Amino acid sequence: MSAALHLAKPEHLEQVLSLVAAFHAETGLDSSDEHRRAGIAPLLEGHPYGAVYLIGPTRAPIGYIIITFGWSVEFGGMDGFVDELYIRPAVRGRGIATEVLTELPKSLASAGLRALHLEVDRTNETAQRLYLRTRFQPRANYILMTKDL
Repeated sequence: MSAALHLAKPEHLEQVLSLVAAFHAETGLDSSDEHRRAGIAPLLEGHPYGAVYLIGPTRAPIGYIIITFGWSVEFGGMDGFVDELYIRPAVRGRGIATEVLTELPKSLASAGLRALHLEVDRTNETAQRLYLRTRFQPRANYILMTKDL
């Protein structure tokens, strides 16, 4: 199965929100419909700090990936963060996420992205193997820390 990527647009909002709700429910993320809408809608409307890509056909996507953008002096320019990646359970294990995480970074690099980061649950060995297989590496001596504002 091909992991065709399509930049999501405002008309895809309900499809994206449905997928995000499924991902959040599966992973135990506590978020409301309003919270998800507030995070997704601006990206679909062209907010410059991120992009949502539908995976598979736009009429019936099998997943999504959200990339957010920032700036890094350490990496010498624009960097990105895989904020969320979700593949529907029924189609997992077919190499779709591997394809997405192999091909999308190539396109992002050609657009000027210098580094792509992600975080992974320390207990999720399946995801860790996926990320290692697609050339993401843990950063020695660094841990991600967050302050909610």
